Amino acid sequence: QVDVTAMARLFGYVDMTDSGFIAAVLSIAFNPLFWNVVARWEHKTRALSQVFGSPRAACYCLGAVILMLNCVRSHSFTEAMKSQPKLEGLDCHWVYYMGLAILAVGTLFVISSFLALGFTGTFLGDYFGILMEAKVTSFPFSVLDNPMYWGSTAIYLGWSLM
Repeated sequence: QVDVTAMARLFGYVDMTDSGFIAAVLSIAFNPLFWNVVARWEHKTRALSQVFGSPRAACYCLGAVILMLNCVRSHSFTEAMKSQPKLEGLDCHWVYYMGLAILAVGTLFVISSFLALGFTGTFLGDYFGILMEAKVTSFPFSVLDNPMYWGSTAIYLGWSLM
């Protein structure tokens, strides 16, 4: 038998019927599904490369769409967090500053990953046939296997705590 009372109590703090919460959940789920499906489709068909005239142009356009979708996701997440009830125990200065520190570390990982990979390395260039000359092993890849994912997760955790 599993005791789910703690989880049930936690879900008591979340208003799952709130339209902002539903929009945030849908955008969080949609974004990686979208870019993975489109990238795999491109890899199999090269359709976007043909439409845009080159793999590089197609990759830059997909990257721009991913960035716009991430803006929508971040906005939806922020609005959902504003409309949800707060845990009283987390509504204090030290939790705010801990959230700020986690957000800062996450931002460091995301930005340094982007700088190490470049635009096409970050935005699925390998699916377009745009390959890097060598595996990136410098920071932050020397510290984490997936610094972009861990950094993004830390940003949203930090933002939630704040």
